[in-house]
Parts: sequence; C-alpha cells; structure tokens
Amino acid sequence: MNPKEAADIKTFFDPETWTFTYVVSGGKGSPCVVIDSVLNYDPKSGRTTNHSADQVIDYIQAEQLKLTWVLETHAHADHLTAAPYLQEKLGGQLVIGNRITNVQNVFKGVFNLDDRFATDGSQFDRLLHEGESISFGDLSLKAIFVPGHTPACMAYEIGNALFIGDTLFMPDVGTARCDFPGGDARTLYQSIQKLLSYPPETKLYMCHDYPPSDRPVESCTTVGTEKAKNIHVHDGITEDQFVQMRTARDKTLAMPHLILPSIQVNIRAGHFPEPEANGKAYLKIPLNVL
Repeated sequence: MNPKEAADIKTFFDPETWTFTYVVSGGKGSPCVVIDSVLNYDPKSGRTTNHSADQVIDYIQAEQLKLTWVLETHAHADHLTAAPYLQEKLGGQLVIGNRITNVQNVFKGVFNLDDRFATDGSQFDRLLHEGESISFGDLSLKAIFVPGHTPACMAYEIGNALFIGDTLFMPDVGTARCDFPGGDARTLYQSIQKLLSYPPETKLYMCHDYPPSDRPVESCTTVGTEKAKNIHVHDGITEDQFVQMRTARDKTLAMPHLILPSIQVNIRAGHFPEPEANGKAYLKIPLNVL
C-alpha cells in the first residue's frame, strides 16, 4: 500500500468554534487517528456536552475503525479538546508535541496552579519530537515542529497531506496570531516557510476557517495556492514585512472567546482540574492578566 495514496480523510466542522476535526485512516476496518477534536462548552453556564465528538465516534464505529492516536496540533485557545472523551469511548493514546511543557510552565504561572499540576507533559500518553514518526496500520504520521502561534505547535504529515493547526488559514484569511504568551511572528514566518517548501500539490488541512461572507467554509487548500494567494505571506513577502504586518494586526485583535477555559483544560490534555472538596471541578478566571 502506497501511503501517498492510501489515506482516507473525513472532515468534521464545529460551527460554534469554527474548528475542523479530522479522522484519518486506511479505509474501513483499519486503524485511525483523530486530529484536533472538540468538546462543546457553554461559557454562560459552564456546561460541557459531547455532540461534536459523538459525530466523530459514530463515524469511527460505522466504519469499524480502531482509534490508535488522538492528536493535538497545539494547546488550543479557542476550543476545548474532547480527547479524553474519545479515549474513554474508543481507546487510543493522547498525543501532542513535546514542547507542550513550555506552554504548561507559562500557564501554570498565569493561572497560579499548585504543585498538583505537572509541567512535564505527563497528562498526555505520548510527546512527539520534531521529525518523529508514529504508525497506525499501513499508514504513518510524521511530526513537524511549527512554532510561532504558540511555542509548541506541531503539524502532522500523512502521505501527501499536512495537518497544519493554526499556522496558516485559507488564502483569503491569512495567518495565525502570534501575541499569546510564547508566540513570535518571526518564528511563525519561518515555520510557514518550512510548510511552503513542500511540493505545490501538497494538501494543507486547516484547523479553522473564518471565511468572508461570499464563500462557504473550506478546510483544505494546497501549498501552491497558499504561496500564490495567501494575503499575509504569499511569495514575495519578506520576513520583516510579515513581522511588521502580524505585529500591527495582533494589536487590534480581541482575546478568543474561550481562551481562559480552553487553555486550562487543554494543557491538561483535555482533563478537567482536580475536583474540590464538594466533588465539583472549577476553572479560574485571572483578572487583569492577559
């Protein structure tokens, strides 16, 4: 089986957070991976539900797939991950890039977390290093370190497809912000160039789309299209030009709607904080910090 041709990619879209979740497999009855799942969260009530993840589970069960790896491209600031729920229902191991420890250390301070919160990545089952590969059935996945949006972002290469998290968006939307703790516009530019060095026909799968009103949501483009048309980083845009644009633009952006609950949960691999004496788990809202 040629891994360049073998991967089946099923895309799910969560309209509340504009997030794409992917199930990648070798076809019916094969092992699979899930990339960037969504736990539904109501910020007004603090309640979580699983309807987005249940759609993924229904598909995996209908196709008789075996969940092997549950992957995160980074610790998302715009949605909560459903990784532990998927693991509970279907098995598999929780995976993220090894530099998640940098993010954990930063946000342990932001949220003043006590010593029960480990900053060694041990909440996850597997930490991937740059260039490391893992297999699922006849397919394999390679980790590509692409920091800038966060200091720990990973893209995942499967065959002729790259799942790129929040490095790039569709060409008419541009690129990810770099003003979160540990983010850096110059580093993001260099990471983007790493992705755009792949052959022009290489498919790029987004983590989000925020489309203008005149087109529908889209999840996939190509290296060639991004190089020709991306409004922030097309061919001819220098690193200094990108840094100037990205820095100025980031100053105008509001914090993501779900950043405070998302980060607290996602640095824990999707697990909730330890319950307090009454059996309830609580999230913190730091005042005048971000």
